[in-house]
Formats: sequence, structure tokens, C-alpha cells
Amino acid sequence: MNMNLSYSKYLLGMAIITGLATVSCSKSDNNTTAEAAKPTVTAASEPEEKILNIYNWSDYIAPDTIANFEKETGIKVRYDVFDSNEILHAKLIAKNTGYDIVVPGSNWAKLQIDGGLFQKLDKSKLPNWKNLDPGILKQMAELDPGNTYLIDWMWSYNTVGINVDKVKAALGDTPMPDNAWDLVFNPTYTSKLKSCGITFLDTPADVFQAALHYLGKPVYTGTPEDYQAAFDMLMKVRPDIKKFNSGGQIDDLASGNICVAYGWAGDFNLAHKRSIENKAEQNIQALVPKTGGLMFMDTMAIPADAKHPNNAHLWMNYIMQPKVTAAITNTVTYANPNKAATEFVDEEIKNNKSIFLSDEDIAKLVPPGVEDAKTKRNMTRLYTKFKSGV
Repeated sequence: MNMNLSYSKYLLGMAIITGLATVSCSKSDNNTTAEAAKPTVTAASEPEEKILNIYNWSDYIAPDTIANFEKETGIKVRYDVFDSNEILHAKLIAKNTGYDIVVPGSNWAKLQIDGGLFQKLDKSKLPNWKNLDPGILKQMAELDPGNTYLIDWMWSYNTVGINVDKVKAALGDTPMPDNAWDLVFNPTYTSKLKSCGITFLDTPADVFQAALHYLGKPVYTGTPEDYQAAFDMLMKVRPDIKKFNSGGQIDDLASGNICVAYGWAGDFNLAHKRSIENKAEQNIQALVPKTGGLMFMDTMAIPADAKHPNNAHLWMNYIMQPKVTAAITNTVTYANPNKAATEFVDEEIKNNKSIFLSDEDIAKLVPPGVEDAKTKRNMTRLYTKFKSGV
């Protein structure tokens, strides 16, 4: 989601991942299975104090979500926000988060499940589970078998977002490409669009996954030659990229400071909404590539060290109320996993085919996945060279 993610934070995350992998190996060497290390406690047997500590992404909740929960339950919420999966992961690894609900990206959540950093869900405390979309649950089960630890918060996909009017002006007589990815990966287009500003997400995985997809290679490949091919392609457009920014694309598009962004579809729709709110409407669109975008899901989970797991379950069940979920979607313009919420979503958002994709476009999405540690190191090395431009 909306990450103000610097590259240095990504490097911190890589160090953390390496540490987690080392811990996992030592456990294996001592014949201690990862499953045995995972917490099995789902809720405290004693009454909990009326407190709930939540750690979520910024700009990712409706204005009245927390207030209504507090009124409904009498539980006081402390709500903090983070700006990168790496920062959240560091807290989880330290095993002293101070939080009862966290919202990691699903690919990071898999690492965290494997590391025994979450409590299992007690579905007997989640009667609103019935509202969840079976298709989303199936996707989640690829990373969380049996949907044991995670509940989807919102979902979207990596794609290209544009200021339509500025892009057409910059391209001149050059027609829009058939494949939206050409706007950020083909020098024929980037050489012209640099005049109005191109920005990329600032993480190695986001950039290389999209580049590999554009080249028709497996997105989560472990083959070094595939990453070299992606690097060679990226270097051809490097001179045309204005900046790398994972957190400022909403405001940059809303204010007209850039015309093309490689980022999150939900943020592009939010940028259009924000430009209207600022009384300076920009014609911003999230494009749906004909070859598909890269799907991601942000998920709710209960940390292993959570002090208020019962309250956490109450929050999860509350969020799965159709009207509550719909209100969040109406605010942040991200798709949700709640089929029963659809009737309460604003018509304009519900009918926006870049938010609620057609079945055909959903089928083209690349599902979330995880690279191994060796591949991540190689990807990080190449990304450092790409970003520096040398």
C-alpha cells in the first residue's frame, strides 16, 4: 500500500530477512520444526483490558472506522501507522511489537508465518468470515494454507498510472501504446514522457517483478540471467526517470507534478479523488495492462506477542461487517475481499473497472509470491546499480 519507502529501509529489510533465514536454518539443524515454533494460542482465557493497539499503513482507513468500533465495543484503540513492510518486519522479529493487529503485505506475511511471528486465528470468534470472497481466500491460501493466520484488508495491483492530458500532450503524434507497460519500459515512450515527469516505486522487488513480467519471464524466477535481462532493459529507460518514490505518488499526481507513475492502482484512483477534493481536478487514470498487473494483498494478522488477542478478533470481525468494509473502500479506493460489502460501495467506485476488475482482467493478474534470499540479494545488487544509473 501507500509506502514512503526509502531504499535504505529496503536494505534494512534484507538484513532482517537474512537473519530470519539463519534462525530458520538453526532451528532445522536442531530438529525443531517451524510448525512447532508457531504460537498456537489464539485468545487469552482471562478477561482483557479494553485496549486495542493497531499498526497499519497510512491513508488506509475510513474516518469513522475507529470511532464506530470504540462506540460499539467500549474498547479504546491506539492506532499507529508505518511506511514500509521492512519497518513492520523489524518490530515483529524483535518480538516486542506492542501491537495486537498488524497489516503486512501478503508476501511479507508468508515470511512472518514461516518465522512463527503470528498467532493462529480462532474462526469461532469470526462469524463474519462468511462475508469473505472465496476467490480472494483461495489466493490467500497460496501463501497462508488453510487461511490460518491472515485476513485480507484490501487488495490492488501494481500498474501504470497516468495524467491522461499531460501524457497525450507529451506524446504528440505518437499514439498511446497497446500495452500500458510500454509507457514506463519502452524508450520510445519514456524519452518523450520524461518532459512531464516519470516516477517509479522505490523497491527492488516492485521494479524487477514488473520488468520481468514485461519481458515475459517468470516474475519470481531464481535465474540470474533473467534478472540481468531485466536490468539491461531497465537501464535503457533509466535516464528518463525523474525520481523513485513509493509514498509521494498520490500527491505528485494530484498536483500535476508528474504525468506517469509505476505504482499501485489504488493510489492512482485516490490521487484522482484527492485532486477533486483540492478543487484542481486532474484527469488521472489507473491503467489495466492487457498482459495483467501484479496483484498484492494487505492482510490483518495478530502478532505472536499480542496482549489483547480477544480484542483483536473483535476488531477483525467488526471490519468484516459489510458496511464497515465498504466505507473503507469508499475512502481509499482499494478493492476489498468482502462480497457482502459490494452493495454498499459507492456506484462510481463499484463501476470503476480499474478498482473492481473484470473476471478476465483478474485472471491476468500475477498472484503474489516470494523470492528466495539468494535471489533477493542479486536483485538488490542490480537495483542499486539501476537506481544509481551507472
